[in-house]
Amino acid sequence: MFNEIRRSDRKIDRLEAIQLLKKCEYGVLSTMNENGYPYGVPLSYIYTNDSIYFHSALEGHKLENLKNNDKVSFCVVGQTNVLPDKFSTKYESVIIFGSAKEVFDDEKNVVLLELINKYSPDYIEKGKIYIKNAGSKTKVIKVNIDHISGKARR
Repeated sequence: MFNEIRRSDRKIDRLEAIQLLKKCEYGVLSTMNENGYPYGVPLSYIYTNDSIYFHSALEGHKLENLKNNDKVSFCVVGQTNVLPDKFSTKYESVIIFGSAKEVFDDEKNVVLLELINKYSPDYIEKGKIYIKNAGSKTKVIKVNIDHISGKARR
């Protein structure tokens, strides 16, 4: 169902791909709208429990797309370095394919706190208050990973 990496000599193993997902700050979520157009949006996220989680407003383009089709792709790019004399680039990247669904209650609150831990670790207590006040205006989406692949040129 999923294509193999063309450059198998650059394939990284699943464990290294997961480490890259954990350390990257942002990724690009790709969805498909009802007219068949792809939509890629950069977002902050966490990787935990073999899943990707992100938060969202209560409405918007990506949520509309997910209502019509819950299948997604998510990509992160780690360190890069252009090699001008080789007409190439050193890079590391991961792509996942999966299905997305909203989570609620305890799972939602745990994820929101983990997002605070990742992006604002010096403001945990303030973040807890923020979650309490803004939680009802926020959705949390979980991407269950069906396939993961990573590549690197070092």
